[in-house]
Amino acid sequence: MLPNKYRLKNKKDFEKVFKKGKSFKEDFLILKIVPNNSNQIRFGFIISQKISKKATLRNKLKRRISEILRLKIEKMKKGIDAILIALPGIEKKDFWEIEEIVKNLFKKAEVLNL
Repeated sequence: MLPNKYRLKNKKDFEKVFKKGKSFKEDFLILKIVPNNSNQIRFGFIISQKISKKATLRNKLKRRISEILRLKIEKMKKGIDAILIALPGIEKKDFWEIEEIVKNLFKKAEVLNL
């Protein structure tokens, strides 16, 4: 799981990212990014019922994406708030395919320190 200090929690933080954030899309994921004033990187997830009515499947996807981020967080630029929005079709992908989508998305957004 992604540690608490790396999570977006407040509604106002989500709204700020939605209003001012820059969007990037790759396959079945959308990434919205906005700079923040701290030296911290924070993520939020949106996995709606359009993907599945079953909460267990939505939580499984959230855990997979969270684990991918946990493994990559040390290589990311600091000082951003980001939201990952899952789109229908991602539930058919396995962990490695989702990891590849996230990696391509971060390259597009220039979030990774290479």
